[in-house]
Amino acid sequence: MSDFVVAIPARYASTRLPGKPLSLIAGEPMIVHVARRAFAAGAREVVVATDDARIAAALGGQPVTVCMTRTDHASGSDRLAECVEQRGWSDDTVVVNLQGDEPLAPASGIRAVAEVLVANDAPMATLATPLASAEELFNPNVVKLVAAGELALYFSRAPLPWARDEFAVSREHLPAGVPFLRHIGIYAYRAGFLRRYTGLARTPLEAAESLEQLRVLEHGYRIAVRLAPEAFPPGVDTPEDLARVNALLAPA
Repeated sequence: MSDFVVAIPARYASTRLPGKPLSLIAGEPMIVHVARRAFAAGAREVVVATDDARIAAALGGQPVTVCMTRTDHASGSDRLAECVEQRGWSDDTVVVNLQGDEPLAPASGIRAVAEVLVANDAPMATLATPLASAEELFNPNVVKLVAAGELALYFSRAPLPWARDEFAVSREHLPAGVPFLRHIGIYAYRAGFLRRYTGLARTPLEAAESLEQLRVLEHGYRIAVRLAPEAFPPGVDTPEDLARVNALLAPA
């Protein structure tokens, strides 16, 4: 799978880690590491969609296209939709949305989400992985995914699905046989759908859960989903996350 592009939304503002895309990892800005992961996956083009000139400057000398976008986008997908127009991509172009705080994203997963989209007639695709513990299930910062086959039914910060009988007894362990899934925040879309996405009104569930993918489901569109081929290490949200990734990528 090589006929896809990767678009990386990168905002300078971040509540928990201001200037996050420029945070240094092994001496280089995080956004540079993320772009390299996209190229390692075989993308024919890598674009960074940003609203800040400092991020654009940090990418100087990299084989990356920079799209300067508005500052008022409600979500990363909205930002990428502006990028689609700037680049003039055809409606059937496969666009992978790789978050700008994923410097450890495996190349196999980036390719996999593009493959899922191509193999399915849904306009959008994503990945998931089995939940590892009850602690993850009950953590509102871990987004859960309920699916039927290769189609997503719902995304939530709540513990879903609810194993009624088992959890009435104990909530310390995950019951066997229940498909508990953690959503991995990587998406693929056809460019034509991204163009339509910007015209979709924000929805009550999207606002309540603060999950942009619910806007897609609430408007009646389908999202294809498949298990990731290998583990996705956590992204960078906090100074502690940044220290962890620096330790992993520090020169030997």
